[in-house]
Amino acid sequence: MEGNILVIGALGQVGSELVETLRAKYGASSVIAADIKDEGGSGIYEKLDVLDDTALRQIIEKHQIRNVFNLAALLSATAEKHLEYAWKLNMDGHFNILNIAKEGKLDKIFWPSSIAVFGPTTPKQNTPQDTVMDPNTVYGISKQAGERWNEYYFEKFGVDVRSVRYPGLIGWKSLPGGGTTDYAVDIFYHARKTNSYECFLNENASLPMMMMEDAVRATIEIMEAPSENIKVRSSYNLSAASFSPAELANEIAQQKEGFTISYKPDERDAIAASWPQSIDDTPARADWGWKHQYGTTELVSEMLAHI
Repeated sequence: MEGNILVIGALGQVGSELVETLRAKYGASSVIAADIKDEGGSGIYEKLDVLDDTALRQIIEKHQIRNVFNLAALLSATAEKHLEYAWKLNMDGHFNILNIAKEGKLDKIFWPSSIAVFGPTTPKQNTPQDTVMDPNTVYGISKQAGERWNEYYFEKFGVDVRSVRYPGLIGWKSLPGGGTTDYAVDIFYHARKTNSYECFLNENASLPMMMMEDAVRATIEIMEAPSENIKVRSSYNLSAASFSPAELANEIAQQKEGFTISYKPDERDAIAASWPQSIDDTPARADWGWKHQYGTTELVSEMLAHI
């Protein structure tokens, strides 16, 4: 990537690790972190509400930004409690950046989609890149709409927008942020504290998952890939491991003796039931060389080693 980089939503689960990795690679002065909170830790930080188009434009001009990673969003479970605001944040913030890029003021945009774009009638196993998309959550609906706008702005205006459909993301450097797959992070904190966990999904709720290091690497790699290699302009499927709570608990018990799990499914279980159980990401692997590094065993070892 050439030119300065702005990461919006920089204090979130993905953003915090993405900023750290980008600064290590491109230099601290080239990567500006932005979020809605007053303080943003070390490095260049700007307080920003992505819905404030004027402030967004001022920051882009001030720091001579050419590349934007827009991670600002309300995640699945939280969004179900704040429908109108979730739609506004997830869509209008995206529009603000797309329109700035349309004016030629940005070179590249990254905007994350999610497996939430799929729904109850989507094939559950090895979900293809192109398939039925009937999301039944406000988060999923907003992400599906965003994918269509990605393609539209690329085709109509030449905006170089790039996207991946994140599966459930698991990392130890920051706390989860209100997603349906958050159990797979929370379980490790309980494993360390009490050696037991009560899960809000049922034991067989298998979902695609990914170690945060893999997700951050994929995010940077797709932005670094030559434009001609990006053949999907809606959003790429992305995959690493798939497991259920019972399978994850079994792997933890293999590495931490005496660990036990119980189940008390809540409203998040219905959301999980509408999502794929495994993902086919062949196009991402073929087009820009995506390759995951963490399977389930490696993921568990990494989490237990750091939490």
